[in-house]
Amino acid sequence: MRALRHDLFCGDVYLADTETDRELSTAWGWVPVLDFAWALCDIVERLDRDPAGSRAARPQRAELDFTESTDRLLFERRFGWVDVEAEWLPPSEPPLSFSHAELRREARDFLHDLIADLTDLHEDLADNPAIWTLQSRFPGCPRAGPAGPGRPLGACRRAPPVRPVPPPAAAPGPAVAPG
Repeated sequence: MRALRHDLFCGDVYLADTETDRELSTAWGWVPVLDFAWALCDIVERLDRDPAGSRAARPQRAELDFTESTDRLLFERRFGWVDVEAEWLPPSEPPLSFSHAELRREARDFLHDLIADLTDLHEDLADNPAIWTLQSRFPGCPRAGPAGPGRPLGACRRAPPVRPVPPPAAAPGPAVAPG
């Protein structure tokens, strides 16, 4: 599991607010992208634990730390909006702000698209139970409308469904031909 989350599929990631044309990005080249997608989905769910949901006035906070760095992304949800700050940017840089529902949908779409891309490259990955658990823990969200401006993680395509486990081999016996 550690290799799947932390050692494989490294690159760079970003969160973009296309309405304000701003983004938070890494340019380190070593970010475990699957782990980032997984952690982002987990954080979005943790930010939704207040029973008041989008009516909650009390801030809910979470952070995403990077495995090979002391840098973090800081998340704060209040009234259905999530502010995201990157510690590596100057303090004068304002946070990106997303609707919680939109961030949840985009984070899950990003995760499912990433899994689809990785399983296209590495077919055996689709048979990994950790991937099945991940897909079932964070199912894709239905879209409210067509792709367009203001989508935080860019345009996404739907991931194919998880491949079913093949049925066990039939017991040996006489072959029966249709009559």
